[in-house]
Amino acid sequence: MSKWLLRNSALTLLLVFIAPLLAGCWDQVEIEDRALVLGLSIDKVKAEVAEKEDKVTHIDNDSLPAEYISVTAQIAVPGRVPLGPSTGGGSSEGSSNPLWVVHVYGISLDDAMNNLQQQIADPRYLVHLRIIIISEGIARGNFKELNDYLRRNPEIRRRTWLLVSEGPASAFMDLEPPLQRVPTLYILAMMEKSVASGKFPRDCIGTFWSAHSAWGQSAYLPYIALRDKDNIMIKGLAYFSGGKMVSRTVPIEIGVFMAIQGIDPGGYSALFKTKNLGVVMTKTNERFTRVRSRITEGKPHVFYEIFLEGDLDEHYNSDKPVNSSANLHEIERDFEEGISKLLTGLIQKTQKDHSDIFGMGEMIRSKHPSFWKQHIHGKDDWEMMYSTVEVDIKLSLRLRRVGLKDQ
Repeated sequence: MSKWLLRNSALTLLLVFIAPLLAGCWDQVEIEDRALVLGLSIDKVKAEVAEKEDKVTHIDNDSLPAEYISVTAQIAVPGRVPLGPSTGGGSSEGSSNPLWVVHVYGISLDDAMNNLQQQIADPRYLVHLRIIIISEGIARGNFKELNDYLRRNPEIRRRTWLLVSEGPASAFMDLEPPLQRVPTLYILAMMEKSVASGKFPRDCIGTFWSAHSAWGQSAYLPYIALRDKDNIMIKGLAYFSGGKMVSRTVPIEIGVFMAIQGIDPGGYSALFKTKNLGVVMTKTNERFTRVRSRITEGKPHVFYEIFLEGDLDEHYNSDKPVNSSANLHEIERDFEEGISKLLTGLIQKTQKDHSDIFGMGEMIRSKHPSFWKQHIHGKDDWEMMYSTVEVDIKLSLRLRRVGLKDQ
């Protein structure tokens, strides 16, 4: 009798432990039944523009803010998103469109996403969201609440790209790039390939949040613009202070920033006129930066040693050939003189705007902890002190290749 009870007790325990594993996918949702949002654009609009939006979450419209936001979502149509190059089938344009573009309004991003859900049948999912584009007006204004919503949303991947647009962000959701049928995937590929080719530092939304949270560093984002309707240009860095965008750089200063940070590979070229050899074009291939710091008379002092290696790409508008080491050294000296001014100018510009995008404060915090604890009690303290930091830069260029010429 005891053996029978023991056997049944063991069987009962086995069934108890196995039962949860036999439940199956009871809460599964098929991918065809999900509204997968691939891209979002966010613009600022006035309340009268958004008056046609029906009440979804609003209890009392009279007490709401006067400013709304416009959100444009690119939603993937199941079965139509191409996995490779388009083959030019016989279907019509409307039936083969891989995206559904939906425009909604809201007081906040969460409010707009609720309005979006009210207009689509399937539940919306942001797990495949790859690109978020905000207008410059949003970045310079009520960006704190929007950033907080994105950061707390568990569906937002840290590798999603957040970009700032020169004009309306919604214009980027209606692109028709010849190289890709899905605009979001084209913008994503553009940013990823820019990083691989040394044209832009890797700055996904996770990197932005890390810099945004650090006391000793200010955040920055890619600044993009439209050219000829379907062409996208990376126009600079949009940098932040006090939780909002304060200014931006010009395109060549992206390379200057990457040189200060020592980010490889190099990918920027510089066109300049030398003193004796005419106009030349040099291309940077590799970067290396050594940074030191010290406290001098109660103020931080930072020293940068920047080493660049590159090629002489072009030489024209001169009868003097570049055929000796002395000529190369002369080009290197003229390059160092011109680029040093750009390096100093970019640092001074960010100091004026209290935006330490270089992370000098994080270095001071790690190398001089007693000074940091004594003077810095929050991010605002360092952003104010950053404008007083003394910065010395020493730049060196070595031209390794000049090409071949048949005499």
